[in-house]
Amino acid sequence: MGLLNGLMGNATDANHDKVRKGLENVLLPDEKIELAYKLVRDLVVFTEYRLIVVDK
Repeated sequence: MGLLNGLMGNATDANHDKVRKGLENVLLPDEKIELAYKLVRDLVVFTEYRLIVVDK
């Protein structure tokens, strides 16, 4: 299953507050989450500076 295929068919919106808490050690202090998608156990986060993919 590719990333694009997952985003097109199986991804759901993730709660930005929960994502921020889970990634607090990775995100910069003023970095804003633009979009966040959950794919079963994995997470794809688009911030104003970068794309973060969490593969569990």
